Amino acid sequence: MAKAKTKFENNWLLKSLESLEKEYWGEIPKDESYLITTCHELRKKQLKEFDTEDLRIMIGQDIGLKYLIPLALKTLEKNILAEGDFYEGDLLKAVLTSNSAYWKKETENWALMCELYRNKILEIERDAAEYDTGRKILEAYEEFKKIN
Repeated sequence: MAKAKTKFENNWLLKSLESLEKEYWGEIPKDESYLITTCHELRKKQLKEFDTEDLRIMIGQDIGLKYLIPLALKTLEKNILAEGDFYEGDLLKAVLTSNSAYWKKETENWALMCELYRNKILEIERDAAEYDTGRKILEAYEEFKKIN
């Protein structure tokens, strides 16, 4: 199977998802949930300004995967159990459970995620021994491996 690699503009990190995807969602709805409001706000934020929690939220909602998964992989390379606002490893869990259609298309990123996981398996298993969320990450990876 040929590996897909998305090509990005040179200055893509200086742009927002709204700009890159050329899709405007309109004004942020009044009296909406925290999640809906936050997703609307994050679509307007420059990608270089995204932190772990921003990535976790958007990837968890399958928004902007084409642009956000590569950023998440860089974060996970530094710390496989990078933590947003929920728990240690919440970004990894969001990535592993994100839309499989993205991973089927972006096979190079899928292979990179698998390699990252295998290289950090001891750290992940140590976490799994202590926390239920760690076990859920192990289970999520078993499903993730089946994608390609």
